[in-house]
Amino acid sequence: MQHFEQNAPFRNVKLETIDLVTSSVAELAEVFGHYDTVICCSGFSIGQGMQVKITEAVLEGAVRRYVPWQFGADYDQIGRGSAQPVFDEQLDVRDLLRAQDKTQWVIVSTGMITSFLFREDFGVVSLENKTVHALGAWDHSLTLTCCEDIGKLTIQVLFHQPEIVNEVVFVSGETATFAQIAEQVEEVFDTTFECVLWSREHLSSALKQDPDNVFKRYRMVFTHPGVKWPMEQTFNYQQQIPTIGIVEWAKKNILS
Repeated sequence: MQHFEQNAPFRNVKLETIDLVTSSVAELAEVFGHYDTVICCSGFSIGQGMQVKITEAVLEGAVRRYVPWQFGADYDQIGRGSAQPVFDEQLDVRDLLRAQDKTQWVIVSTGMITSFLFREDFGVVSLENKTVHALGAWDHSLTLTCCEDIGKLTIQVLFHQPEIVNEVVFVSGETATFAQIAEQVEEVFDTTFECVLWSREHLSSALKQDPDNVFKRYRMVFTHPGVKWPMEQTFNYQQQIPTIGIVEWAKKNILS
């Protein structure tokens, strides 16, 4: 792997394009095989089965090290059959990686991306309606990490010595209860928000009435314990790497 000194200009960098959706596993493997490390940043939106397809191509291409698109919940703890079907595919990816020993892998678990908390269609924090909805219970927690920290911490994990191999690494910008989230939102925007509890029963009923609604699936699955972990157990806390919490993120990205 090419090592870049901090603040040094990038050298010998090129862009290589390939269509993840239409290309075959063999075609993807040929491209991926040029590289020592592959980091998948495609997300779920490219379609069902794509994360397995990309992983199969990485393994067929004999890539030395792989960081799959697992930047989210603790899928091992959530297990199969959750309210969000795409989470089962994440477990399929883990099964593929754990069943072989030629490609090293590192999974970076980040919790919810901080910006998702403020999506109006997700409905947890509505700036339009000045409302905060708790998912499941007010003392239920979420681990949140912003995109900037996800990128920074992933690189720190990859360059850590001794090398981290075949592990799930947990990171966090902040882990907070829904009650704490409501307090911080009111602090940032200096106004009172209506606080409404969406119980598990309410969320389950809403999902049954509209089972294809992706946001209702996410609301239900984020009531699970596998979406949170203590800051003290995270890689960034143990390595003393500062991260951006809810208040700082909102001030920078919404108020500025």
